[in-house]
Amino acid sequence: MKDDRQLKIESALAQIGSLEDPDTGAVNFPIYHSTAYRHPGLGRSTGFDYTRTKNPTRAVLEEASAKLESGDAGFACSSGMAALQTVFALFGQGDHLIVSLDLYGGTYRLLERVLSRFGVTASYVDTNDLGAIEKLRTPNTKAIFIETPTNPLMMITDIKAVADWAKPHGILTIVDNTLLTPFFQRPIELGADIVVHSATKYLGGHNDVLAGLIVTKGQELSEEMFFLHNSIGAVLSPADSYQLMRGMKTLALRMERHESNALAIARFLQNHPQIEAVYHPGLPEHPGHDVQNRQSSGNTGIFSFKVKDARWIEPILRHIKLIAFAESLGGVESLMTYPSVQTHADIPPEIRDAIGVDDKLLRFSVGIEHIDDLIGDLDGALRAALRETEGAGA
Repeated sequence: MKDDRQLKIESALAQIGSLEDPDTGAVNFPIYHSTAYRHPGLGRSTGFDYTRTKNPTRAVLEEASAKLESGDAGFACSSGMAALQTVFALFGQGDHLIVSLDLYGGTYRLLERVLSRFGVTASYVDTNDLGAIEKLRTPNTKAIFIETPTNPLMMITDIKAVADWAKPHGILTIVDNTLLTPFFQRPIELGADIVVHSATKYLGGHNDVLAGLIVTKGQELSEEMFFLHNSIGAVLSPADSYQLMRGMKTLALRMERHESNALAIARFLQNHPQIEAVYHPGLPEHPGHDVQNRQSSGNTGIFSFKVKDARWIEPILRHIKLIAFAESLGGVESLMTYPSVQTHADIPPEIRDAIGVDDKLLRFSVGIEHIDDLIGDLDGALRAALRETEGAGA
């Protein structure tokens, strides 16, 4: 069998853990619940001593994650936010970060309400504007943190351009790759130093496991991340590591269906009389369309859209039936979220309004259901909302 670095990504995903237990030949790598491991003798180890430091089940997941992202080391964490906290622990008093302007609310909350207590500051900018980035750079700037696509406005950043700018200044490039996954985008191959995932989302894919992943490039950085991962201790449990691996085995199939469904619905909404704007990088009209096509092999299953009348939001969310009004994204089930009062509520209103996360915006995580059922459900909810508001105004 080929070295797994040479396998096509579909094969590498399907085979996660299948060759890692030669003693029994188990196709699914077992769950090792043990927290402690016997030492063969004084000063000797099997490679496993204490489960927080290293666990056999988690190790298989971490090694697979590193290979999928073309990195050198992987670290599985207890949530996406735990992964971010572990990465941000690289920085301390006086350090400065440059961060994507359109940003997941939880990341903003961590930066502004937690890391600020330790003297870490952040500046927010459109990371496609290298001139604006350069103006923010200080002698204490240690990293640039990118979401691409961003959540929820699907802004695209040229990863290679940013990494090429950062490297001569000794600045780390960190990319949140949650929305595209290594199936569609591999930031390390474009020059990034660190990739993070909320693995709860597309990697797990079934709304049934909470997890985060970090992948690093370079020996020194990987060793420091290992130290932080072990010291902070927000590690993924053996059972959740197994669950995440099981989800990742079908990632290729799921992402293809997520992509095709989401693009079909985005095109449908473009021509809908009740829709003001559609934010999907797969649409030729999207300002990041060309960059997205250049650095990624496909599109995610999440996008956002604005209705023309904010009064329609509540009845739309009440009338959708197949689509669930729920937070999170990336699962096989379709979910719709109202960012301004849910995922992005911690971002100040003036910042939300400036970037377009207003009271008319809905975020749609498109699942793998039949496209006709999804369009029918959404169209029915939109029409019901229109009827209700017209009746109220009569």
